Amino acid sequence: MYSFLCDYSEGAHPQILDALNRTNLEQTEGYGMDPHCREAAALIQRHIGREDADIHFFVGGTQTNLTAISAFLRPHHAVIAASTAHIQVHETGAIEATGHKILLKSSADGKLTPAHIQAALDEHEDEHMAKPKLVYISNSTEIGSIYLKAEIEQLSLICRSNGLILYMDGARLGSALSSRENDMTLQDIAGLVDAFYIGGTKNGALMGEALVICREDLKEDFRYHIKQRGGLLAKGRLLGIQFEELFRDHLYFELAAHANRMAGLLNECFLDLNCSFLTHSPSNQIFPILPNEIINKLEEDYAFYRWKKTDDTHSAIRLVTSWATEEKDVQRFIDQLKNYYGK
Repeated sequence: MYSFLCDYSEGAHPQILDALNRTNLEQTEGYGMDPHCREAAALIQRHIGREDADIHFFVGGTQTNLTAISAFLRPHHAVIAASTAHIQVHETGAIEATGHKILLKSSADGKLTPAHIQAALDEHEDEHMAKPKLVYISNSTEIGSIYLKAEIEQLSLICRSNGLILYMDGARLGSALSSRENDMTLQDIAGLVDAFYIGGTKNGALMGEALVICREDLKEDFRYHIKQRGGLLAKGRLLGIQFEELFRDHLYFELAAHANRMAGLLNECFLDLNCSFLTHSPSNQIFPILPNEIINKLEEDYAFYRWKKTDDTHSAIRLVTSWATEEKDVQRFIDQLKNYYGK
């Protein structure tokens, strides 16, 4: 049984494991104050072209979103997000548990537009309602789409014009930036959003996310918030070491590009078979629509999610490739699929 369920099924890239083993007996200060975290932060600052940005390391994405969003907002503030947003669908109400309402906007491609934001502002206009304050976006989104630079520029403009915080969930940021359709860099993102995180867990790290805070008024006392939310890891160097390896050269982008290439091979196969897709996805998640009888056969050898029923006889499935997905396993899937289609 080969898994296309997610991009964190495997452990970590061997280079990261080697670094963790090599530094295992070092004695360092804890809680992210060690030389490895400082060097990793400096590497990220150079990549984004912002030496003034604050970098904080977390174990996972939900922990990062919960800590950042709750720290940035006052009790009466609300978050604007797409209806498919991770903080809405897959984080067990973590944001609401901190007292912040999520204002959902329906979006076919998982992306927010200025019109969505303006509508939320128009609908919540006085003190009898939660006040929109933070705009949450993901890149790539939960359904595989990516934002183009012009789209982020437009979101940035409306947020800054209305005193809103623009926050980007970057759990799969590597895949988005390595996509064949992408026209943005990390530097572009750092100049347009107020805070974002660089996902390591889904791109070759054993665990870890790097939160980047670009806006000055969001930085104050942030380590207090991390500690209060249980996110200040005593052995913080374990996170720093991983991001040192990911950003010392180009490993982060090489791993993401590989995952995208493997997804691209699958995508080409579905196109050749004249399959339709639930959504356009140029990243490492793809959502082909297949006959249920073929899905049943594929499930005998492969693990993946049945994402959505599209009619009585067809369903959309989600296939996710990773930094560790081997081409031979992708080709085996393709050969079996073509055989089921009589090709």
